[in-house]
Amino acid sequence: MQQTGKRSWAEPYKIKMVELLKMTTKQQRQKAIREAGYNTFLLKSEDVYIDLLTDSGTSAMSDRQWAGLMQGDEAYAGSKNFYNLEKSVQKHYGYKYMIPTHQGRGAENILSKVLIKEGDIVPGNMYFTTTRLHQELAGGTFVDVIIDEAHDPQNEHLFKGNVDLDKLKNVIAEYGAQRIPYVCVAVTVNLAGGQPVSMENMKQVRELTQQHGIKVMLDMTRIAENAYFIQQREKGYSVRSIKSLVKEICSYTDGATFSGKKDALVNIGGFLALNDEEYFNEASNLVVVYEGLHTYGGLAGRDMEAMAVGIEESVQDEHMKARVGQVLYLGEMLMKQHIPIVTPIGGHGIFLDAKRFLPHVRQDQFPAQALAAELYVDAGIRSMERGIVSAGRNARTRDHYYPKLELVRLTIPRRVYTQAHMDVIAESVVNVYEQRNKIKGLEMTYEPKYLRFFQARFGRI
Repeated sequence: MQQTGKRSWAEPYKIKMVELLKMTTKQQRQKAIREAGYNTFLLKSEDVYIDLLTDSGTSAMSDRQWAGLMQGDEAYAGSKNFYNLEKSVQKHYGYKYMIPTHQGRGAENILSKVLIKEGDIVPGNMYFTTTRLHQELAGGTFVDVIIDEAHDPQNEHLFKGNVDLDKLKNVIAEYGAQRIPYVCVAVTVNLAGGQPVSMENMKQVRELTQQHGIKVMLDMTRIAENAYFIQQREKGYSVRSIKSLVKEICSYTDGATFSGKKDALVNIGGFLALNDEEYFNEASNLVVVYEGLHTYGGLAGRDMEAMAVGIEESVQDEHMKARVGQVLYLGEMLMKQHIPIVTPIGGHGIFLDAKRFLPHVRQDQFPAQALAAELYVDAGIRSMERGIVSAGRNARTRDHYYPKLELVRLTIPRRVYTQAHMDVIAESVVNVYEQRNKIKGLEMTYEPKYLRFFQARFGRI
């Protein structure tokens, strides 16, 4: 019998161990979210049914990674696991030097201290919370040079993470190349909805910056997902492997920060990669101050071993097809129900458009925060806000930043949930959408000085 249409696919792994989940009542969830100040970050994980808060450190490790944990060389200096991780980084990413850190923001901190001085300008394709804060604490100012389409959740541009070359040229002309230590390129762009950067754009950014002697630093946290989109969407790359595309992306940059808690499928760890020996030596000295010796950077040997194995697994085509495929499955179900989401669907999660979801809630009443709280109450699903709360305040004026995107991120951990979980999530989102007019805004009752979205508390208006 001849098959027509698309064939079904399944995850390229089988489940060896399960974790039992706690089931709660709606009344219990209402009490829990009130006690958490309507901030999903402050919920206890045991009170969560399906946890979509983040894909950072929440992946399920493979049997090979668990085996790697048992091979941990816990020597303070010169652990063999460090050298295994270094070889993996050099093999798959092509950078000359690697310094481990406890996670990605540790690498961001070291990079900012090494390269940025007071008064510098750092262009980038949309801010990320911790990245921008480290740049600001080092004395720099972030300037957004992402294409305009990235700020429009309904725009169907296939590579909404691209750098706008005209914007970048204007920044160089206005401030001068000497005030720009590097251009920060993220692959994919988290706050735009997990949107990728094209290979052509990477080449163009490299060519432009080389003309002015400016370095390019990569936030490569989800580089394999970005490579998958290049393979699927960009002309001329469909026959290329994820592995080869990942290495080509890196070849257009001078270094990178990496959170191993995403693509590399581990629960902790990251690194700073560099090609310049002078910067590497300076960073190696600073990492001793902030993280640990340059051959462990705050990590146990077993963590480095698991990350080395995870990098190898992350660039496998079948793995990435299943990883992004699960996100697409959920997104397509929501689109069929006319739920307002960011399109095209990104790599690591579905982003609900809170402005269209809750048009009656003003942005200064934190609609995305309110929507995330409501999803938890409905079905025990923990998501997170990516809007005005995450954007923070202007350090000088103390006014809120008002981003064009006001989103709730349903972040899918890797190799953790089944398609049945995706069905439950979709049903909950649809149920909340049908009752959206009952949802009220929030007021902030406690605001920490830095990265307020992690610890802020709210009350119902």
